Amino acid sequence: MKTALVVWGGLELHEPEKGAHIVREILEGEGFSVDVTSDYTALGADNVGSYDLVVPQITGGELDRENSIRFCAAIEAGTGLAGFHHALATSFPGNARMRFLGGCTFATHPGDIISYRVDSKVTDDPIMAGIKSFEHTSEQYYLHVDPTVEVLATTTFSGEHAFWKKGAEMPVVYKSAYGNGRVFYTALGHKPAELDKPEIKTILHRGLLWAAR
Repeated sequence: MKTALVVWGGLELHEPEKGAHIVREILEGEGFSVDVTSDYTALGADNVGSYDLVVPQITGGELDRENSIRFCAAIEAGTGLAGFHHALATSFPGNARMRFLGGCTFATHPGDIISYRVDSKVTDDPIMAGIKSFEHTSEQYYLHVDPTVEVLATTTFSGEHAFWKKGAEMPVVYKSAYGNGRVFYTALGHKPAELDKPEIKTILHRGLLWAAR
């Protein structure tokens, strides 16, 4: 049986506990044994490397040096890492190790809640197979992204809310590696209710499974 750790916390606007349990339900439906906690130090526990997948659902927060080192070492050794929206992009923003690990850093979302298009870029990838471009209404994340990630879907900024960014094509879904560990991220899912949208739920579901060891 595969195992996963889901750690939630931070900005309540994102409803992190609810989102964590949606992830739990997805993984349990695939036969995983899942531990869910709001204790950030679980990320650096002695047994963190025994998990096949870790999913932080955390906005902001801090993780001390020792726990950060152990967490990064676990991913480098082969534990998978996955997250959606605030996870990875906003988790532990002042922690350089976590910025390097996650592959992206949240910058802003011009216009706040707006309608925009998500464009599939790699339709033959197992995460994106059969998913065509679609419209979505939510926060359109502007990210600073590691150039080595494999981009699976993007969004293009219209310039309506930040004219100097018009035409900027931004990754929305990507996968990457950290040592021997697989890393998956989707910027979609500002509120857990958004995960009910078929395209968004399918991308997350597949991405979680892909990232797991």
